[in-house]
Amino acid sequence: MKAPLMNIPNDFQSNRLLKDFTTFGIGGPAKHFVEVRTLSAMQQVLHYCHQNKLPFFILGKGSNSLFDDRGFNGVVIANRIDFLEKIQPDQWHVGAGYSFSLLGSQTARQGFSGLEFASGIPASVGGAVYMNAGANGRETAESLISVEFVNSQGELIHFNRSDLSFHYRTSPFQKLPGAIVSATFQLTPSETAREKQLAIIDYRKKTQPYKAKSAGCVFRNPDCGHAGALIDQAGLKGKAIGDAEVSTVHANFVINRGMASSQDILALIHHIQIEVKARTGVELESEVRCIAYEPSKADAC
Repeated sequence: MKAPLMNIPNDFQSNRLLKDFTTFGIGGPAKHFVEVRTLSAMQQVLHYCHQNKLPFFILGKGSNSLFDDRGFNGVVIANRIDFLEKIQPDQWHVGAGYSFSLLGSQTARQGFSGLEFASGIPASVGGAVYMNAGANGRETAESLISVEFVNSQGELIHFNRSDLSFHYRTSPFQKLPGAIVSATFQLTPSETAREKQLAIIDYRKKTQPYKAKSAGCVFRNPDCGHAGALIDQAGLKGKAIGDAEVSTVHANFVINRGMASSQDILALIHHIQIEVKARTGVELESEVRCIAYEPSKADAC
């Protein structure tokens, strides 16, 4: 059955607080906010934004995003396309709004390996593809076989994995305006997948500030080692600016102790970069997406 057309712009909400949609718990009001649950709706919304020259930002679970305290002077599109279908014995077609953590645990329970590392990562599938999320020596792109993408004009494009160049925490979608709407993964049968997945989630709970408000790891690991170790060696665990604090559990996490502003977070990130550079000569690169109030694009902090 064909999905009903959205009633744009009546489906747009005004002044929704973005702190309610991010894992940092930070962000002022969006000028316009809309939840999208189907491919056709995403096409309609992006086409409308294009026609009316409205800046937009695609939001998944908000786990790697830092919004300005003033909010976003455009359209925040919450991607809620969250279907899951098994199309081959070892292949899954998944909506971009589907929980990446849930996908990792579900496929592992079914005896398939490749996405065990996703367990506990608070990202959507679209966000994981966009960032090429990874952990425990694995990356999202390794199991990916195709991606469906809607460009800023509302046109649907199919990409095979061979069309796409992924690198550490980067993907070609970071330079393409539009929205990932679905992805297809191919996994490997494994009798130990579930055991491995449970071990990963147990380790993550013990070594990361699992319940704190954070954006996950703040810095990319440099070639010379782990960012968290360098920050720890600089004596920065527990360092705070306002209500932003370097986690005492894992130094590559900056947490919101309750009332942190985006400026608190940015100031602490900058302080960490200065201190680590002074002590080690290493320039840490942030992987957090900072979304300006007056946007042209979302950049790393």
